[in-house]
Amino acid sequence: MRSTSEQADGPGGPSGEVGGGAGGRPAPEEHAYPDHWEADVVLRDGGTARIRPITADDADRLVSFYEQVSDESKYYRFFAPYPRLSAKDVHRFTHHDFVDRVGLAATVGGEFIATVRYDRIDDRGRPASTPADEAEVAFLVQDAHQGRGVASALLEHIAAVARERGIRRFAAEVLPANTKMIKVFTDAGYTQKRSFEDGSVRLHLDLEPTDRSLAVQRAREQRAEARSVQRLLAPASVAVVGAGRAPGGVGRTVLRNLLGAGFTGRVYAVNPGLGPGETELDGVPAFPSVAAVGAPVDLAIVAVPAERVPEVVADCGEHGVRGLVVLSAGYAESGTEGRARQRALVRQARSYGMRIIGPNAFGIIDTAADVRLNASLAPEMPAAGRIGLFTQSAAIGVALLARLHRRGAGLSSFISAGNRADVSGNDVLQHWYDDPATDVVLLYLESIGNPRKFTRLARRTAAVKPVVVVKGARHSGSAPPGHRVPVTRVPHATVDALLRQAGVIRVDTVTELVDAGVLLAGQPLPAGPRVAILGNSESLGLLAYDACLTEGLRPQRPLDLTTAATPADFRDALAAALADDTCDAVVVTAIPWVGIEGTTEVLAASLREAVAGGGAAGAAKPVVVVHVEMGGLAEALSAATSTRPAPARTRRPTAAAPAPVPQGTPEAQETSEPPDPAAPARNIPAYPAAERAVRALAEAVRYGQWRRQAADPGRVPEYDAIDEAGAAALIDRVLGERGAGQESRGVTLTTDETGELLGRYGIAVRPALPAPGPDEAVAAAARLGYPVALKTTAPHLRHRPDLGGVRLDLATEGQLRTAYAELTEALGKPEELQPVVQAMAPRGVDTVVRAAIDPAVGAVLSFGLAGAASELLGDTAHRLIPATDRDAAELVRSIRTAPLLFGWRGSAPVDTPALEELLLRVSRLVDDHPEIVSVALEPAVVAPGGVSVLGAAVRLAPPPPTTDLGPRRLPSY
Repeated sequence: MRSTSEQADGPGGPSGEVGGGAGGRPAPEEHAYPDHWEADVVLRDGGTARIRPITADDADRLVSFYEQVSDESKYYRFFAPYPRLSAKDVHRFTHHDFVDRVGLAATVGGEFIATVRYDRIDDRGRPASTPADEAEVAFLVQDAHQGRGVASALLEHIAAVARERGIRRFAAEVLPANTKMIKVFTDAGYTQKRSFEDGSVRLHLDLEPTDRSLAVQRAREQRAEARSVQRLLAPASVAVVGAGRAPGGVGRTVLRNLLGAGFTGRVYAVNPGLGPGETELDGVPAFPSVAAVGAPVDLAIVAVPAERVPEVVADCGEHGVRGLVVLSAGYAESGTEGRARQRALVRQARSYGMRIIGPNAFGIIDTAADVRLNASLAPEMPAAGRIGLFTQSAAIGVALLARLHRRGAGLSSFISAGNRADVSGNDVLQHWYDDPATDVVLLYLESIGNPRKFTRLARRTAAVKPVVVVKGARHSGSAPPGHRVPVTRVPHATVDALLRQAGVIRVDTVTELVDAGVLLAGQPLPAGPRVAILGNSESLGLLAYDACLTEGLRPQRPLDLTTAATPADFRDALAAALADDTCDAVVVTAIPWVGIEGTTEVLAASLREAVAGGGAAGAAKPVVVVHVEMGGLAEALSAATSTRPAPARTRRPTAAAPAPVPQGTPEAQETSEPPDPAAPARNIPAYPAAERAVRALAEAVRYGQWRRQAADPGRVPEYDAIDEAGAAALIDRVLGERGAGQESRGVTLTTDETGELLGRYGIAVRPALPAPGPDEAVAAAARLGYPVALKTTAPHLRHRPDLGGVRLDLATEGQLRTAYAELTEALGKPEELQPVVQAMAPRGVDTVVRAAIDPAVGAVLSFGLAGAASELLGDTAHRLIPATDRDAAELVRSIRTAPLLFGWRGSAPVDTPALEELLLRVSRLVDDHPEIVSVALEPAVVAPGGVSVLGAAVRLAPPPPTTDLGPRRLPSY
């Protein structure tokens, strides 16, 4: 594919291009190197590449790159045989002004693997400068790297650069035989036109992002990041770098664990200190370096001192290692020097196209039958199961592995990422989203590096499988040492609310994490909140009943089977409950029989029999067991109810999704009964306390409800009386006049500007007229009409009704003058109080509507009732913008004080539809104009017949940078 100038004058460009400019145009002014265009990206095969601007220092790299491109690719690029670049070509392709002519390169190991460039053109296809808004674009990808998605990634980045420089359209000319490049353009999702001229395909792309282009970009991101994790978890060969010559030590321990788990691939030990004749460690081939292995190595486990890691990374990168698990400590968790070392580690590894788990990691585990990878410090391989577990803490990882093992819950995979300098919770969510081996995702997080992206990924994953999160370091006010996270002004409580909106099951402790995980992995989701309770202890049943009420469930009266109940009685009662259409879940309570041995195993068998019968009858209801001092019951119940041993899980994809794999050993599932091919594997989770069982069940109920609602998330309504263009013009004028720079804290609009801007979106603010003296107050009241309110607006008195700064229902001039005198006498001089007069609004409930933009989280819409009580209790609800009609309805109803809006204690219900419309108009305003960084409507009085906004404030600033929009990129260091 060639540019317009190349069509006219050949590959070297027009004769006037070098030095004096093209077509009589003066040579463009050189701009500073745009380092913010640099980015690390994950490619389709899971490897990484670095994208950066091409500079004059890249001449040798460009020549070397071009020499490795096939003659066919060169022909497709220039439409003619062109075996080598001339000095003039090299100068042209490496000298850019970063405005009208831009070139980007994708590099691996510091060398070019692909290039893209654009040249700004006018409407006749000639070289041009601003304000021309079209550019010719051309790509060249080294043959060895074609098919890795390099061109697609470059297109995303060069399009973002072009938009930044005022270019709105790309034009490209491609030979019809160059189907790969045509596909890059047509699959990108941009609005485009296509024509056939003079034997070539002419493409025009509108660079304005569309819903489809964003969907394409995110789908590519998911596939690439999922693949990058998958190839870490399922390598064909592993080298343990730092395996000691003597038993013990971190490296030798990992080597022993790899072998003990039965890893199905090749294992190598690497130790530069090997003596003459030492060729084996623990029975595996040993070498002094990765280079000496002489065979492909997919994954390297690095367990050497931090100061030696760079040479190990270089050794691995130069010999094609795909990924690293760095167990070594001494990085960002150790202070300033360690942070610098960690940045260098990530940059070095990415320069070779490798991804990193760690540093300071505990390791990774994959239980697939054709992998059996235990590249961790865990001494035992977990049982195979349906849970994916991610932790940022080694200690918590050890505890969770042990607890899940005791509960009979198996894992599909486990990642303990340590400082998570590269691979993070976002990456593993991308992997587990469509991993057929994982049904439940458990995450222990101490920090969220990109909350905006995490929320998006969690919402998508939660739509198909549960995501359970426990967040550590919630109250420390800072990220743990070693974790690089962006600064956010949003409180943890708000982030938690947004995660719940995204379908994440948020729990507070690792105990609750395990409790919820074993239930969700072993039982179906409940269809509703109705709970049957049965057991042989009336007291334990009542505890379960109370716990259900506390969690917002709807329990039936407990069925007391009495202490004389036999296991058969439990079986019959459970079978009846499962067949009962008036309940959605069952809690079984059990206490031990006095003087009778062996009943635990019999009870477990009876309960499993009832559950198996219920499943066969089509009653998909979760069952949980609460037991007191019945040792061995949890273990006995952890056997699956399916009568058919599921096939061994593999990492190799098949045409059909693999059958669910039961948790526990195959031997425990063998039975003489005929197999049921359709029966899923189901464990019955057991809990030592009713509160724990019911809390886990309640989380499953809420998640099930969210899943059903997620199928219809609502819509963003279209409203009349919205003047988007007028609002944009006002914003541009204010920012232009006030001179708000990128580093400015922004501009607070005046009262008149605020009223005008909100009015453009159909939000009316009741006018408040200044009253610097009693006469001015009377004049204001005459203008507005009685009755009026007199209130102070001084910052230290605002929203403080307890200080008496507001006087309401002043119906006459006399009442107004008296109130003015009392106000100034009690609180201070008028110039201190800044009093205003406002027409009285209909009586109702005072509420607060806010919207704010946080660079890390995005735009957030918040709602609560006005007043000290709501502030003190933190009774505020939050939703991400743009909000749908369902979001608005949930906002109004999710605060604890919501009954005050719906006729509490006989009061008149207020106009909640009008309130919801107000919320949606604010959401639309902020979504349409990213320059609006905060909006506050306080108070917004909701009456039985409408909403009155009595106070409003709006702050503007240049649009803040976002962390989840624009082209794909890994977090930068």
